[in-house]
This record gives sequence, C-alpha cells and structure tokens, in this order.
Amino acid sequence: MSELTFNSAKPEHSVGFLLWQTTTLWQREIKSILSEHAISHAQFVILALLLWHQENEFSVSQSELVIISKMDKMTVSKALKELVLKHYVARSTAVEDTRTKVVILRAKGALVIKKLVPIIEAADDTFFASLSRHQQAGLCKLLSRLIK
Repeated sequence: MSELTFNSAKPEHSVGFLLWQTTTLWQREIKSILSEHAISHAQFVILALLLWHQENEFSVSQSELVIISKMDKMTVSKALKELVLKHYVARSTAVEDTRTKVVILRAKGALVIKKLVPIIEAADDTFFASLSRHQQAGLCKLLSRLIK
C-alpha cells in the first residue's frame, strides 16, 4: 500500500485550496469592477486605507501601508507611483524621520475612493450573500486569527 502525498482525500477538503479558490473568485469579481474605473485592486486597498486613516485623523506612512495591507513592499510602491501620477495621493517626507514617507490622500483620490467603496461593498455583499450575517462575522473572526 502506497503512502498518500496529501493530507486531504479530495482537493475540496483542503482548507488551503478552498481559501485559494474563494480568494480567486472574489478577486476576479473585484478586479472586473475596478477595471471599469481604471484602478487596480492594490490601488483601491491603498486608497481605502488612506480614506479610513484620514476620516479617523491618523497619518500613515508607506511602510505602515505595507504592514496594514499585508501587501509586499514592491506592490505598494508600484501602486503608490501610479496613484501619485493620477494625482490621487501625495507622498512627503516625515518631519520626525526623513527616511519615512507619509502618504496623503488628495481631494481627487478622495472623490474616487468615496465613489468606489459603496460599489465594492455591494459586490462583497453579493459575493458573501450565501452566508448569514452571523456566519460572515464568524468568518471575519477566523480570518483575523489567521493573519495575526
């Protein structure tokens, strides 16, 4: 009798594979919506984080965006370069540490993200509609445990 290579009898019993499939389907939907607005998913996440920080009166640096978003440095850097070119954000040197780049949401970027957040939240509602609100809250708790 040969030893099995996989821990799961079927691919659909693998939590990693199911998470990958779910993420792929969800990202495909979000990408489709955002492409109509000429913005990448990474750019959307950065703009949304900047808006949240702005509304809560916090400043945020480029390195903090990497940590908060869980994106790699290069992805954040490339997305920010595009957002700067579109005049959606500005980067400036922090007064207290000249190595730190503070990222600021500009008025044009705020208009775009305030338009997109309800659209993306509606897409999330549709995507996760097969789960009850209670199940969605439970999923959020589980996912939060995994990323900590």
